[in-house]
Amino acid sequence: MVYCALDPSTAILEVAVHKGFKVLDTVAHTLLSIGISKPDKVHVLDVATIPNKNWLRAGTVSAGQQAFGANLLDQHPLVVVPSVVSVHSWNLLIDVDSATGMSDLMASEDFSLDTRLNPP
Repeated sequence: MVYCALDPSTAILEVAVHKGFKVLDTVAHTLLSIGISKPDKVHVLDVATIPNKNWLRAGTVSAGQQAFGANLLDQHPLVVVPSVVSVHSWNLLIDVDSATGMSDLMASEDFSLDTRLNPP
């Protein structure tokens, strides 16, 4: 599974929450942009179907949450889910086995963090 964000700002924030701004500032990263060639295969999660609303808050991923996500990816090769890090943003989950040929690399660029995000 590939975990993406629908916009660059959310992608940066998602990486920062897992790796930290220091790593984004000191280790080379690449920002990729992909296009979806089969948008009819994208499933947008209806938040009302989430059985535990705490899954939308930061915390340790539960077994139930993992099973719910795995079930979604069993049914859909591409799934859009809400971001926990940025509550008004969305992420894209790509099942690489079942989504083969449904996305294309559109752009690749060196990422440079705004140094104000990692002050001395």
